[in-house]
Amino acid sequence: MKRKFIPAEESFTQWKKDPKYVIEYDGLEEEFALASALIEARGNADMTQEQVAEAMGTTQAVVARLESGKVLPSTRTLERFAKATCTRLRISFEPKHEPLALKRG
Repeated sequence: MKRKFIPAEESFTQWKKDPKYVIEYDGLEEEFALASALIEARGNADMTQEQVAEAMGTTQAVVARLESGKVLPSTRTLERFAKATCTRLRISFEPKHEPLALKRG
């Protein structure tokens, strides 16, 4: 049996018509933004997860979990990550905006 593959963009176009999907999708934005920022900071520091872990006084598995976006680290942990990658932690509050999925469409 041959399967028909549907391009991701085509699926996304259909899904974003559902308001429930848009709410859930936008809810993930912060989770992935933090993970992306951690990965970018480590990459800019030209460090491996193991090197960051050593500088933080923890294990590579902890750094991997932080970068996965599946955990919500404390401010203290983020400060340690920043120090390990020679960066500065900056937290800001921004005005709410139109849901991301609606903007893309």
